[in-house]
Amino acid sequence: MAAAVAAFASLSPLHSSPSFLFSCPRLRLRALQRLPIIRAASSPMEFNITFAPSPQTPKVLVPDPSPQAPSSSSLPLLIPWIVRDENGNLKLQSTPPARFLHALSEQKLAKEKKKPKQTKAASDSSSSSKTSAGQPKYSKAARRFYNEKIREPQRLSKVLAAAGVASRRSSEELIFEGKVTVNGSVCTSPQTRVDLLKDSIYVNGNRISKKLPPKLYFALNKPKGYICSNGEESKSVISLFDEYLKRWNKTNPGLPKPRLFTVGRLDVATSGLIIVTNDGDFAQKLSHPSSKLSKEYIATIEGGVRRRHLIAISEGTEVEGVHCTPDSVELLPTQPDAAKPRLRIVVHEGRNHEVRELVKNAGLQLHSLKRVRIGGFRLPHDLGLGKHVELKETDLKLLGGQS
Repeated sequence: MAAAVAAFASLSPLHSSPSFLFSCPRLRLRALQRLPIIRAASSPMEFNITFAPSPQTPKVLVPDPSPQAPSSSSLPLLIPWIVRDENGNLKLQSTPPARFLHALSEQKLAKEKKKPKQTKAASDSSSSSKTSAGQPKYSKAARRFYNEKIREPQRLSKVLAAAGVASRRSSEELIFEGKVTVNGSVCTSPQTRVDLLKDSIYVNGNRISKKLPPKLYFALNKPKGYICSNGEESKSVISLFDEYLKRWNKTNPGLPKPRLFTVGRLDVATSGLIIVTNDGDFAQKLSHPSSKLSKEYIATIEGGVRRRHLIAISEGTEVEGVHCTPDSVELLPTQPDAAKPRLRIVVHEGRNHEVRELVKNAGLQLHSLKRVRIGGFRLPHDLGLGKHVELKETDLKLLGGQS
């Protein structure tokens, strides 16, 4: 290497002016040819290269199954997951990491929150409308198929009563009088089977609508002096619904007006709870003696009440040829604003003037009488005299007459 340097330095033109060497290609080639050949030492170069050990047999991520029957299905396919442990090392496992499952649950909750939730008032109104209308929760096509193929025809008198023409007895009288025509022919048999959707029915020349009014159920706080009649008397219980029926065409367009009537009766001098509906089957079930619904009355007595009076009431009395015994009788505590004694009397017979006859037979004079409960349904304390409230499904279950 020293000889090469000395030889290169002996070239005066190159040493004095290096640019001259590069400016003349011919001189540059000659100078390079004069350079001695430099040979490197033949010492081997060493590199520190190592190789990873041969991989071990990979672990199978399928658990050791218990002995299975020959007919059993094959083991499920398990997907391996490569995760980091607490120390930051990678490891292989057969279950997803916890943070992955947590992210999936949060994503699912986020999707549910985005869905529009129905308000409680809207859900209550929709459920009450479905309950009051009594329509099944099926599609229109399913209801149409049921009405056309499955629904059986009903008696003509029952159809007229359900359509709000009149009561069943009054409907039968209209049929006997020849005022009802079915498909253009006069019908004089109340037992004739008809289908309101298929048959054309006229009463006194007016066609019956193919749509039936919805089933309605009301609790009314009957005032004293009103009679339980379906006529046109000014002091009729049904007259308390005049304002409600006047708004019917606006609130229920396209539906015929319902024909309301009372379930059972309260005499003109008795106030309190009475049920009003347009469902004849419901009224029949509720008022039939086989239902054995208890009815609670509060009787206000003129004068004093002694133990012998309570014993006489509990022993019962004869009403309409039948000996009637109350379920219970109790003397209520006196109230500061009511000086007259009050009795709680519970009966289940429901015969005409039964409670009045029990009080009269005991030698007491009745000042006022009010019914406060039927079955499990109690008259709302905030329902004023002459006011009514529409019953919900839970109220009908308390009454025990839901069809």
